[in-house]
This record gives sequence, C-alpha cells and structure tokens, in this order.
Amino acid sequence: MQNRNYPTLAEATRIWARIGLLSFGGPAGQIAMMHRILVEEQKWLGEQRFLHALNYCMLLPGPEAQQLAVYIGWLMHRTTGGIIAGVLFVIPGIVAIMALSWIYAIWGNVGLVEGLFFGLKAAVLAIVIQAVIRIGGRALRNGAMLAIAAAAFVAIFGFAVPFPIIILAAGLIGFMGARAGMAAFEPRINHGKVGATQIADSDTLLGEQSPAHTHLDPGGALRISLVILALWLVPVALLFGLLGLDNVFSQIAGFFSVMAIVTFGGAYAVLAYVAQEAVQNFGWLAPGEMLDGLGMAETTPGPLIMVTQFVGFMGAFRAPGTLPPLLAGTLGGLLTTWVTFAPCFLWIFLGAPFIERLRDNKVLTAALSAITAAVVGVILNLAVWFGLHVVFSEVVEFSAFGLQIDLPVLASIDWLSALLIVAAMIAIFRFGLGPVTVLIGCAAAGVALHFGNVLL
Repeated sequence: MQNRNYPTLAEATRIWARIGLLSFGGPAGQIAMMHRILVEEQKWLGEQRFLHALNYCMLLPGPEAQQLAVYIGWLMHRTTGGIIAGVLFVIPGIVAIMALSWIYAIWGNVGLVEGLFFGLKAAVLAIVIQAVIRIGGRALRNGAMLAIAAAAFVAIFGFAVPFPIIILAAGLIGFMGARAGMAAFEPRINHGKVGATQIADSDTLLGEQSPAHTHLDPGGALRISLVILALWLVPVALLFGLLGLDNVFSQIAGFFSVMAIVTFGGAYAVLAYVAQEAVQNFGWLAPGEMLDGLGMAETTPGPLIMVTQFVGFMGAFRAPGTLPPLLAGTLGGLLTTWVTFAPCFLWIFLGAPFIERLRDNKVLTAALSAITAAVVGVILNLAVWFGLHVVFSEVVEFSAFGLQIDLPVLASIDWLSALLIVAAMIAIFRFGLGPVTVLIGCAAAGVALHFGNVLL
C-alpha cells in the first residue's frame, strides 16, 4: 500500500494545518489527536511505527508532540515535510499566545478572559484524562508495562523522583528484560485497544519498510544540522555582541537556548525551572503571572511550553529600552519561540535516520516501549496535579517517610469547576463529542458563569 493514494505535499500541508489548529490539551492530548488523524483516519503509518517515533521523541529535550510532528512529516515528505509539519504545529499557538499577551499587558486580568479560562481548564482536564486512557491502552499491553507505569506514577507523585531518573530506570528495565528474553518485553504490533482499530504498518501508506530518503546518510544529516544550528545560534551570538550580556534580549536568547538543551522531563518539569529563573533570577514576572501564562498555554492550541513566549513577552515589555513596550514585548516573545523550537528540528533531522535504522532492533524497541509506559504514569501524575489545582483552591503538602504529596483542602472545593469538569467528561466519554466541541462548550459556559456572577 506504500504508493497507493500517497498524499502530495500540498495535501499533507492541509492535514498538518488541521492538526495545528486542533492541538489542544497538552502533549498527551496532542499525541492522541495526532494518532487519531494520522494513524486511524489517514493511515499514513501504523501503530508500531508511530510508537517507535514517539518513544524516540520522549527521550529528547523540548516538546515531544511537536517533535513527533516533525518526525512524521520527515518520514512522509523528507526535510521539507518535517519543516512544514513542525512550523504548522506551533503557528496557531504563537498567534494565540501573542494575542493574549497583548490583552494581558494592556488590560491586565480581564474578567471576561478569566471566565473564558475557567471554562477551558475544565475541558482541558477532561481531554487530558481521555488522552491518558487512549495512550495507556496502547502502551500498557501487559502486566509488566502496567507495573512500570504505576511505579513511575508513585515515584514522581509521591517521592518527587526526577523525570530523567524515571526514564533511565524504565529504559534499563526494558533493555534488561529484552536481553533476558522475557516475553513481556517482546515487540508487539498491537498495543491495546481503546475504542479504535489497531493499524498494522503493512496496511498503511508508508508500509513496513522505511522510505529511501530515511536511510542513514551521515553527510546529509550533518549538513542539514549545521544549517539549523547556524539559524539557531548565529542570532544569539549577534545579540550578545551587539547588545551585551545584560540586555533583556540577550538574556532571553541565552536563557531559552540553554533551556532548549536541558529541558528533559516534559512541560511541567520545564516550567518549574523556567518559573524559578524568570521570577527569582531575572524578575521578568511575578509568581501569579507565571500561573496566568500557564493558563493561556493550557487553553490554546500548540505545545504547553509555548508559555515561554508569554514569559519572553513580559520580560521585554517591562524592559523595552528605546523601543515601544508592546513592540519590545512582541520581539521578545518571538525571539523566545525561535530559540525554543529551532533546536527541535535539529534533534529530529540529526537523529531520526539513526533511529529509523534501529527500528527493528528488538532490544532498543523494548527499552523505548518501557520508557513510553513510564511516561504514561508521568502523564497521569500531571492529570492528577492539574485536577487538584483546578477543582480545589487550596492544597496542603503531606510528608512522611520520604513520601511527599499534595492533598486537597476539601473545604476549598470549587463546585462550579467540578461540575463543569464532570459535564466535559460526560460529553467526551458518554456522547463521544470531539475536543473542539467540548472546548467551545466549556468556554461558553465559563463566560456565562462570569457574567452571571457580575449580575449577581
């Protein structure tokens, strides 16, 4: 089937534009949405190839969902396809966060916007829960994978074990299990069934064999990587040389370039690091403003790490130098996005040919599959964390024997938020409504509740 109805670049561009516009719900929701469109609907690639690409992207610093888009775009239409997929994945988020940043900078905490966010958060939580179930159903194919996911959840939720340690431990378990010949770590084409037909690689447009352009070409990969490296770092060097290290634009370029290299552990792990530096070190934001930015990123399309654009915007907006504040903020936000996402293309174009070559390596596949199982547990932790902070206005920390967890203050429950979350989950799980419909409905409900409170 590899050559039958193979999409042209223009047709693929339309699909990637659709994915970019629908990329709500954080990485879990975005990965599930890409699976639904690319595997189940379009049948570009199958379960095994999709999970192989996802497992690699999970190991990289930066937003794994956007990197997965670049990987699949590269598989389908070479470097051009990867660039188109990656750029279209982030453009809606760039536009949305920039517009909200302008509103925030000019009008501050607008009641209407707060009502909008209130409703959208409920929808996002329901979408993330659906995504955990969908991804978990495919990745947790046996008891061993389920145990790895459970252990990862307990480790990060109860003991605050760093994400990289969890990933390394899971990969080692998968590696050793495969080397020992344990059946639980044998590669499988079908990875569970959660409301969708499992698609074999042989029944897709790409087929089982890797396209010719994905074959290992160290020289070609190096040339492309050098071009991307120059596009990423030359502007940073120019800012350092022309403006000095103490200028806000130099600080933004330098800090977020470092962040793009060291940000293993998913969006929330990254944001903890960004919040600490942006608030305490650089003084770009107040703690509450960082949470407002996270609310923007949670409820707009694009990677959750797009909140960094808001951070860069506010940093430059408040230290504009000779520029008009809004212009400085806009340039600061765009600069942040550039140095955050440019490296994502580098990691894929440099590493993907090697990963494709190892696609049939059973030991590597087992290690990567175990890592994906651990990531399911981590995503579940994020869903629980988000739910606690959406439904309850107060949480307290409980510590004993190394255990460290957040517990809700039951008296602080927000009943309206809880009811809206339940309604969103019923809409998704009982009536099968799509994410956009649920997001629009919850947003409208949030705005209506805001106006109701004003009138009362």
